[in-house]
Amino acid sequence: MKRRIFWAAGGALLVAAAALLAAIVWRQPAKPSMDPNNAALVALGQSTYAQNCAACHGQNLQGQPDWQIRLPNGLLPAPPHDESGHTWHHPDDVLFDLTKKGLVPPNAPDGYETAMPAYEDILTDAEIAAVLAYIKSTWPPNVQKRQRRLTEQSQP
Repeated sequence: MKRRIFWAAGGALLVAAAALLAAIVWRQPAKPSMDPNNAALVALGQSTYAQNCAACHGQNLQGQPDWQIRLPNGLLPAPPHDESGHTWHHPDDVLFDLTKKGLVPPNAPDGYETAMPAYEDILTDAEIAAVLAYIKSTWPPNVQKRQRRLTEQSQP
């Protein structure tokens, strides 16, 4: 009788441990920090931005001229990422997903055409987050506060 209870308890413990391990292994990884006050992160983001983003979005995050007017090919020019643009109108998770996966649903209409590539196979998640931290670090405090509020409101 004691042996049966021992094996039943051991089996239950084994099942619980397996379930816990599965939850740890298969859970959605958290997105890396995009803290604009982290100097090391911002420095990495600035150099990564210069190498991968500045050619279109501008060395000073100013975007391309007339960024809200479609070009003859139907595409929009690259928008600014400084406070004059709309980047800060989006919460962190949207900015991260737009950069990583590109302008695809749910962050853009199905079939939306853009010249911006998805950076999923170009930059690591940490590099994407660092670029976003750098961009956010250039915004005035009131814009950072508004964007941070949007991010907080979008959290489940």
